[in-house]
Amino acid sequence: MQSMTNALSMFDVKNNVALITGASGAFGMVAARVLAGAGCKLVLVAGNQDALDEIAEECRAMGADVTTINTRPTDETICNDLVAQAVEAYGKLDILVVASGMNRVALINDMTPETFESVMDANVTQTWLLSRAAAAQMKQQGYGKIVLVSSARGLLGHPAGYTAYCASKSATDGITKALGCELGASGVTVNAIAPTVFRSPLTAWMFEDTEEATKVRNGFLARVPKGRLGEPEDLAGPLLFLASKASDFYTGHILYADGGYTAG
Repeated sequence: MQSMTNALSMFDVKNNVALITGASGAFGMVAARVLAGAGCKLVLVAGNQDALDEIAEECRAMGADVTTINTRPTDETICNDLVAQAVEAYGKLDILVVASGMNRVALINDMTPETFESVMDANVTQTWLLSRAAAAQMKQQGYGKIVLVSSARGLLGHPAGYTAYCASKSATDGITKALGCELGASGVTVNAIAPTVFRSPLTAWMFEDTEEATKVRNGFLARVPKGRLGEPEDLAGPLLFLASKASDFYTGHILYADGGYTAG
């Protein structure tokens, strides 16, 4: 009943330990800033050293205790080591945010099998390996929050060469649901955030006042009941919810941060 009389306490993640992969990417930076501001101890992982250092310093300026690891979660050994290093640094692992991944756009007859496999490896295999490594630690603790990054494209197709990406995000949804069931009784929750287009360095051009950007943007907006594209802060609330005790009864869930895009 304490949480009913002090509802904000359900969202308290102060001193929780969060491991974030892809920390220098668009979603990873949102996760780092949100969890740093909420008082988490952070293990930030990214392949781009300069960008990793930049987001780490930003989080330290917010008062967060930050450890950085300059690598990508490309195989089982690395994924296991990332969890081990988080536990070595801080004694536990409360939150895993898998924000690493990639997209390669090409029509199916222009895409090589190698390109398709590279997207599936980055978005599916590495997600599975990280979840596997974190789950082992979290089950021992009896508590943990695994937050994966999916996309509206896990549910909906796209006409412009997204066969690899859509397939990979559908698989991410499958991992979320299956692992949510598998870990349901362990105290570990597994959920995914699935955004549509939101402002980032990769999509900044879509927000510009040019003929091409306006055409593409209007195509999206015709399907978005909220009437706008996403902003980074639109991902902040869902992330904090899924990373905190507020979501203890939620697992295997895909939370669409899309302004209603997938509703219609």
